[in-house]
Amino acid sequence: MPVVAGEIVGILLAAGRGRRFGGDKLQHLLPDGLPLAVAAANHLRPACDRLIAVLRPGAEALGELLGAAGCETLVCADADLGMGHSLAAAIRATPDAAGWVVALADMPFIATASQQSVVAALRNGASLAATEFQGQRGHPVGFAGPWFAQLSQFTGDQGAKSILQAHRAQITLCAVDDSGVLRDVDTPDDLFGRSA
Repeated sequence: MPVVAGEIVGILLAAGRGRRFGGDKLQHLLPDGLPLAVAAANHLRPACDRLIAVLRPGAEALGELLGAAGCETLVCADADLGMGHSLAAAIRATPDAAGWVVALADMPFIATASQQSVVAALRNGASLAATEFQGQRGHPVGFAGPWFAQLSQFTGDQGAKSILQAHRAQITLCAVDDSGVLRDVDTPDDLFGRSA
């Protein structure tokens, strides 16, 4: 199978408000001193040709942190209307990409090698790709270029999950030994691997 040429763009969705966390979780410092979203960006950036972080309006401080971490930043005016708007804005901003790897800024524990496995699947011709840990599909999720039309029209809380559910047979699962692909941070207890 020919290797897919062109840019694989990482999209870091960082426009949430962190209401369940009780504050701005994306700037919360992890034990190593890194803000949560910066840790997520640091693990994704080496895997992709470009990395775009999508922010909500008014998140200038977070934007500065992510910019310093090597992200291009994109403010989505409609971010508060749902994740679908943020994802679509990033897709529309990169129409010539060969594919996209969509990651969440509140998942800082995914190893770079796991991110790279999804990029490699796209490079090798996968239409859709995702990590898998102990039989569970995880993050990030990869989409090949032909998904542009659908991804660019998302609105509301419609996320990429709808495509994955409708096209399960097309997903290339990348088995990883990395529980971080399943571990998001919704509450402070999630930072310690406990449920609230």
